[in-house]
Amino acid sequence: MIKKLQKGWRPIFVLLLLFIGWEFTARMTQVPSWLLPTPSQIFNELINGWSSVSVHLISTIQLILLGFVSGVTVGLLTAFILHNIPFLKESLYPLLILSQNIPIIVLAPLLVIWFGFGLLPKLIVITLVCFFPITISAMDGFRQVAPELFHYMQMAGATKRQLFWKLEFPFALPSIFSGLKISATYSVMGAVISEWLGSENGIGVYMTLSSSSFRTDRVFVAIFLIMALSLLFFIMINWLERFIIRWKAEGKNRGAS
Repeated sequence: MIKKLQKGWRPIFVLLLLFIGWEFTARMTQVPSWLLPTPSQIFNELINGWSSVSVHLISTIQLILLGFVSGVTVGLLTAFILHNIPFLKESLYPLLILSQNIPIIVLAPLLVIWFGFGLLPKLIVITLVCFFPITISAMDGFRQVAPELFHYMQMAGATKRQLFWKLEFPFALPSIFSGLKISATYSVMGAVISEWLGSENGIGVYMTLSSSSFRTDRVFVAIFLIMALSLLFFIMINWLERFIIRWKAEGKNRGAS
């Protein structure tokens, strides 16, 4: 715990230096606040306008959670199907890679035309952003099982289902959580982009309205909230990984001792 605290102060110290330098430079050069507000002005705007910002923040968090769950479900199901049906993997794997070359910002208006301004197109955007890292990470994890363990369980009479749930899936968990961490940060970005499709509330809406009215301080408030959400979501997934995959931490401790 002490070592974690000792490491944790370093990025905080760097951020403090960055904000202090930003504040000092903006004040000394007298940059207009509509062009580049100081960190103190941004913080004051966050505090004074929290009642309105919190409504947008809650809406975005709800959208992130729904989209992330949808993306995780689709990603794991896709990885499971492609792993267990080889001819589907050979047929669809290149298409999965090609799907990531389509810019979401271009696809979003088409989703509005096809599905309207409701919740569905927003969930599709977040799902498309999230599912790919999970699918690729899970499929790579399924292939990391040691061959001798695989053959040992086959000799013991394990069925294909038992091989998957008792051997392949547990060994793939570290890789799956790596994909979850990437998707967790992507889900925040996907939620903000999806809110540009015509939402009434959300950080994306708040950012758009602030930008159009030249309220740069509010734009930075939105940016900092997006960064905070991404970091918080990443920390939560990291904590969940340590809680679930205890055997990995125990193995490291034994190796260190």
